[in-house]
Amino acid sequence: MIAAVLLTAMLPNVEPTIVTREEWGAKIRRPGAQLQRISKITIHHTGVASAPLRSLEDKLRGLQAFSQREDKLADGRTKPAWVDIPYHYYISIDGRVGEGRRWRYTGDTNTEYDPTGHLLIVVEGNFEIEKPTDAELVTLRQMVLWAAKKFHVPVEEIKGHGDYAKTDCPGKALIAELPALRSFVKTHMK
Repeated sequence: MIAAVLLTAMLPNVEPTIVTREEWGAKIRRPGAQLQRISKITIHHTGVASAPLRSLEDKLRGLQAFSQREDKLADGRTKPAWVDIPYHYYISIDGRVGEGRRWRYTGDTNTEYDPTGHLLIVVEGNFEIEKPTDAELVTLRQMVLWAAKKFHVPVEEIKGHGDYAKTDCPGKALIAELPALRSFVKTHMK
């Protein structure tokens, strides 16, 4: 119910407020990023429980530190050191948005798909066991609509990570929201 009220009140043509890399204290990206042209929007979840007591800025600094070093994944595989945060935008549990990797550069993945051309948006939480908050859903709709307009991405190219790779990402609770998300974008694309 709250989400419906917030969505009705939300202005669909307003660019979302985004905490920039400079504002959250990003380190310089490592060399090696490839330029890209956005043609798809791909939704992810962080895959770990949400952390409501940590600030968005702290989460982004932690994600960048993890991303820029070689590290072990939960399944035992080794993740290489990436040039930067793998995602372009991070939506925190309170609905705030942080800029990750600059959208001009191809993101990274631990799965078997080529993210070139994908604008990667990650939503905080493990949506196999949690549900996205109303604030996250409102912001996700606003972000995806803004990005679809900015990059001229057709509605049918708004998908979840699992549409491209063998993964449960973005989690069953967020996957269930994707049809409504596409419908919202289609309604407001004009």
